[in-house]
Amino acid sequence: MSRMNQNSVVMYSLHSPNHSQDSDYIFMLTKRVKSKIITEHQTHEKDTGSAPVQIAMLTRRIDELAAHLKKNPKDNHSRRGLLGVVSQRRRLLEYLKKHDVAGHARITKKLELKK
Repeated sequence: MSRMNQNSVVMYSLHSPNHSQDSDYIFMLTKRVKSKIITEHQTHEKDTGSAPVQIAMLTRRIDELAAHLKKNPKDNHSRRGLLGVVSQRRRLLEYLKKHDVAGHARITKKLELKK
């Protein structure tokens, strides 16, 4: 252990044997995934924080947390975090519906959301 540098220890602790190297870490989105989501949902070239982009990122995070909770049903701390993320996305969807109905319809169809 003393021969390993600190970064390799951190990387080892982030990778679970159940997850492939190709999948993303639980609870956080990597730069690569964030940039991919941003380019798919941005409204203009420099858009990084519009409501559709935020909704898409939150949806991805919700999917990861839901998968984690299926494997770990007793993890109540993550369950509470999931509820917070879901309510944040719901508020953003309500905002988008109020200010841009067509944008709301587009993002719900693209992300296959119920509303």
